[in-house]
Amino acid sequence: MSERDHIGTVLEDSGLVSTGDMARARARQAETGETLTRILVAEGMVKELDLVQAIATHSGVEFINLNETTIDPGAAALIPESLARRYGVIPVKFDDDALVVAMADPANVLVIDDIRAITGLRIIPKIATRGDIDDAIRRQGRYDDSVADLADLVGGDIAQEDLSNIELAVEEAPIVKLVNTLISRAVNERASDLHVEPGERDLRVRFRIDGVLHEIMSTPRSVSGAVVSRLKIMADLDIAERRVPQDGRVSLRVSGRQIDLRVATLPNIYGEKVVLRILDKEDAVLDLAQLGFLPSALARFEQSYSKPYGAILVTGPTGSGKTTTLYSALNILNSPDKNIITVEDPVEYRLKGVTQVQVNRKAGLQFATVLKAILRSDPDIVLIGEVRDTETAKIAVEAALTGHLVLSTLHTNDSSSAFGRLIDMGVEPYLVSSALDSVLAQRLARKICDRCREARIASPEIVQQMGFDPDDGPMTIYRAVGCKACTSTGYRGRLAVNETLLVSEEMQRMIVEHRPSDEIKRVAVSQGMKTLRQDGMEKVRLGLTTLEEILRVVV
Repeated sequence: MSERDHIGTVLEDSGLVSTGDMARARARQAETGETLTRILVAEGMVKELDLVQAIATHSGVEFINLNETTIDPGAAALIPESLARRYGVIPVKFDDDALVVAMADPANVLVIDDIRAITGLRIIPKIATRGDIDDAIRRQGRYDDSVADLADLVGGDIAQEDLSNIELAVEEAPIVKLVNTLISRAVNERASDLHVEPGERDLRVRFRIDGVLHEIMSTPRSVSGAVVSRLKIMADLDIAERRVPQDGRVSLRVSGRQIDLRVATLPNIYGEKVVLRILDKEDAVLDLAQLGFLPSALARFEQSYSKPYGAILVTGPTGSGKTTTLYSALNILNSPDKNIITVEDPVEYRLKGVTQVQVNRKAGLQFATVLKAILRSDPDIVLIGEVRDTETAKIAVEAALTGHLVLSTLHTNDSSSAFGRLIDMGVEPYLVSSALDSVLAQRLARKICDRCREARIASPEIVQQMGFDPDDGPMTIYRAVGCKACTSTGYRGRLAVNETLLVSEEMQRMIVEHRPSDEIKRVAVSQGMKTLRQDGMEKVRLGLTTLEEILRVVV
């Protein structure tokens, strides 16, 4: 009995195909010469998934479900798309010195020999449905094609970038395809950062999605030099200089969307780590309500930026959405009767009608230098990307005291710590108390995926831990589960968790007296401020996120 006939017997014995259907399929096979498995699937006598699993059980080859498997782009790039389609194969991942390949027909030793000759690696075949393989090939091809026509840079003095005309040094097709695929996939999966990290034995690639890093692929270290060089050329960096950090930027189009990449390299013992910050201009949220502000917090914040002068600070760690919040407020304030000027490093969003200046350290254009020039340009509203030195802090405070509305960011853990931080930077306490109108502390938490979230009744202990009264009755909160829409994380998107401190007369006296930040915080709470934790717990109660997520981002 031939191998194919034996498969028919296996299907009959397992009850997947009736004896009558098998007889009809064999008769059709004798007429057309088609394979028995293809006839059985085409005629609907057996599902392709059941057929493949039966073959896997019979042959001892492991079955792989490509719908539940993350395909390593570095592995997939090793075989040309046309060849992958003809053979019905797709490389899935590396396994030490071997390549795991999903195949529709793992018994075809000729195909395995060809793949081994092309890649130079030992092949570990696994079986998958032909439909899943075709879908996976199409997805990988779509990622690559979407970046194949990257558009020119947007900006006056930045050199144009065209991926089809890069220097031949790193123009080998697999490397170009791999980098294109990584960029496109990062954009499509809503990643904010792409990390390329050479290690002792491999090159690791991770995406930061909704604030959390996820490992996407791990390829042999032999490709790390070419991948890093390709990224450095795209960002117009010196590929020969590997001893010092470098940073650059590139603007391109991915799937018709305008994307900015900020590229930073960091030398390490195994080469150069490269981090790409992805700024999707068309995906920017510049609406405070959409950012996750509760109505009470939004009303308090509106009191501040509606005033004609004073200073507003947004505090929090790097990546907490401070600039986005300030630009959302600026978007509301932007009107023809106001002269709005910003100084940033770099300019992350472009707003029509706003004069935006980018810091250029090489040319001596620092925050303080630009700020002095801005104040001679008759501004109504000034946005400072970050208060990071004494001179900038003093000029910002003085600008707020002389009739300008000043918006800026500061790195502190909570709102009440901002006053002490400015005083420590050398600003007189009486100037801080007079200039500062409000401080908004912010964190970003992941939003729970509303397609797969699972409701549960919180125990009285959890209700009390959240700061609510257990006697008010049962409370429904949600647990993250994970589905295809959220890439099995249970979360999709992010929202702001914030506390808005409005500076009152009592607080002004406390700032001048240099009172501790925890005392100022107690006064702010007594005057109606919700702390970061309280704001986060309210969002848990409303079903916007989970208790675990709030406890992760807020102390």
